[in-house]
Amino acid sequence: MTDTPPLLQVSGVEKSFGDHLVLRDISFDVRPGTVTVIIGPSGSGKTTVLRTLNALDTADGGLISIGDESVDFGTGVGRAALARFRAQSGMVFQAHNLFPHKTAIQNVMEGPVVVQKRPKDEARADALRLLTQVGLAEKADQYPYQLSGGQQQRVGIARALALKPKLMLFDEPTSALDPELVGEVLCVIRDLANEGWTMVIVTHEIRFAQQVADQVLFIDDGVVLERGAPKDVLTNPTEPRLRQFLHRILDPL
Repeated sequence: MTDTPPLLQVSGVEKSFGDHLVLRDISFDVRPGTVTVIIGPSGSGKTTVLRTLNALDTADGGLISIGDESVDFGTGVGRAALARFRAQSGMVFQAHNLFPHKTAIQNVMEGPVVVQKRPKDEARADALRLLTQVGLAEKADQYPYQLSGGQQQRVGIARALALKPKLMLFDEPTSALDPELVGEVLCVIRDLANEGWTMVIVTHEIRFAQQVADQVLFIDDGVVLERGAPKDVLTNPTEPRLRQFLHRILDPL
């Protein structure tokens, strides 16, 4: 695995909102078939890192490569190049963001049919396969209001997978869920990891990160303060700020 070229390369990424510098010299690699988990306190910049990987937030500088598509954000990026870059990854958000007037299977079909211009029959068969994969085949014809929050999030995961991305991005996928629904979503993500999907996940679920991550990045104040294998970063951290963060998360009382 260590000899495999990275699927994702992030080098020197910077991002500001107005006068506020949010990200400073963010650099890391992600190898194919691995899971990278990003942790950090609220406001640290971790979600902004994730959004720059899909160009939902356009970086002010730095280079990001996903597979054969590279974008140098310091030189200006054309719309066509940006579209090709965005097509390399699929994003799952905190909120489900499903189309309320479309059924579960229609939500999953939307991207392949509208964006990728795939035949409807092919897209429908693929959507049903993906809904089966996330345990929702029997909910295919139900609307979002008929589904629980966890079920809606699983439809969101299927929708992202339907675009056949090289890289899956998860932005705190369980943060909007009731506690009893968290496990069903984490189980789906764990299954994707076992299938060899390449993923970058922002989460506060530290014990989940210990189970699925190949590497963990701790971001604070827009900087990667510590990185490494979960057994090192999460159980034997060197940075005092990370030790404080983990203590607060794992032992809140």
